[in-house]
Amino acid sequence: MAKSLSKLKDLASRAGKWLGLGGDTPPVPKATAAVVADRFDTMAWRETYGQSPRLAELAEELNEKYDHTTDLLGDVFLAAYKVTPQVRGRNEMDPSRLVNHQVVTSMVTSPEFEELHRETAGDPYAAAMAVLAQAAALRRMLEQSRRADEQAQQAKAARAEAEEAARTVGTTFQRAADAADDEGTVPEAQASAVHQAVDHAETADEEAQRAEEAVGQALAAVTPAIRAAARRALAEAAEAAREEAALMRAWGVEPGQLERMSFEQLAERLRNGRLGQFAELIGRFRQMATGERARKVEHAPGELVGITLGDDLGRVVPSEIAQLGVPALRAVFAAKFAESRLMLYDSRGEQPTGRGAIIACVDCSFSMATPPGGTSSDGITAEAWAKACALALLDQARQAKRDFVGILFSSADQVSVHAFPASQPAPISRVIDFAEHFFAGGTDFEAPLSAAAEVLEREFNTEGRPRGDIVLITDGECEVSEDWMHQWNDTKHRLGYRTFGIAIGHGSATHRGSVLEALSDNLRNLNDLTDPRAVADIFRVI
Repeated sequence: MAKSLSKLKDLASRAGKWLGLGGDTPPVPKATAAVVADRFDTMAWRETYGQSPRLAELAEELNEKYDHTTDLLGDVFLAAYKVTPQVRGRNEMDPSRLVNHQVVTSMVTSPEFEELHRETAGDPYAAAMAVLAQAAALRRMLEQSRRADEQAQQAKAARAEAEEAARTVGTTFQRAADAADDEGTVPEAQASAVHQAVDHAETADEEAQRAEEAVGQALAAVTPAIRAAARRALAEAAEAAREEAALMRAWGVEPGQLERMSFEQLAERLRNGRLGQFAELIGRFRQMATGERARKVEHAPGELVGITLGDDLGRVVPSEIAQLGVPALRAVFAAKFAESRLMLYDSRGEQPTGRGAIIACVDCSFSMATPPGGTSSDGITAEAWAKACALALLDQARQAKRDFVGILFSSADQVSVHAFPASQPAPISRVIDFAEHFFAGGTDFEAPLSAAAEVLEREFNTEGRPRGDIVLITDGECEVSEDWMHQWNDTKHRLGYRTFGIAIGHGSATHRGSVLEALSDNLRNLNDLTDPRAVADIFRVI
């Protein structure tokens, strides 16, 4: 029986569109991430994900019901984090990630996205919090897209089958070419195999196209619901981001500090600690102190108001400096300098005199945990006010490159010392430890003030820095021994430090002749705990 023969060129024409897809080279994989990211962006996401147990828990929860949700969380994070997020086109996406692509596209094209993005751009912590704030909405969107996701998985499988069929065409055609004679005639068996492979490839490609069209239709059907859910979620996340940013600003948290703590641990401690409900007061104190530091600049030596005498060569008037140009008058200049009688430009305003540590002694007795009676407090406790003031003093010390020591005290055996040297960072975890510690005991002045004096003496002996400042904040009164008072005055005279007393409420500490008054160079009574400016002058002179 005669064999049916085919020409190789005819087979090549039939298999033409599939030959480029054949061979052993796999097709270029499509993207699994909807948001375009470089390696630094990817690194930021991985580090943030590693630091956030709640993100990992959310991914694990979603992955139990839906596919590829860790990739979705990464896309939502990067959309919030990147300054100019760019979403890939749908045709660039792996079919299995089309639902992720639709969710992210709905987010970044919503009007509410810009409001959120203002709070999160460039801030990995804020971007992570935005992802967590949208967790409920992501669950809803994934559930609404379940059918579309199933069809996307089917489309991915159909496309994979079509690609395999295309490779089969290439392999079968190569065998036919190897079997062809010198005139290009192919034996019937090899020619038939090519035709069958092409038929199968065409069928598989049509099925893949229908599956992809079905995905598009399913996504189009759920897109309105996804967009609505995305808009609500973005609005809620933007509000949460603003609150979170305000909380961080109130506590003075810097972005670099967040890298050394769990996001959730930090937020939990700031929000739910002893001072969590008084974050606004802490923020007002910090702002007020910053403003007072600016006033120091306004009233700096450059703001001249007259002439005085002294030895500050930086403020010598030109006529005195001119004496140095006349050899016969140089000795006169030197004598005036030695006797502090050079004419100097005088300046207006209070000048800070301290160079040693700033020490805040905060009363942590039982009565400090409640709003003082007879004062305007708006629910603010004496403890909250005192510690907000102390945190502002910590800022003051950091700004002036001075050591800060917070001493929390109650009864004689209840003293907790928290040191923040100027030469070292002030980790937010240690700041929170200082703010949260509380004794709820009695009141004793000798132990904390002795501890403060020891700090200043040790600083003077090792660093040679005199003139520290002690701020004693209390709502109570206690007796001190005569011997202790003599020792306190001797140490104070020798080291040259100042003591500022702040008496909260209307207790005996506010009365004339009180022990607090005797201990203080500068005493003020505080009756309005809602107004940080009651002690604004301290931040001008410390």
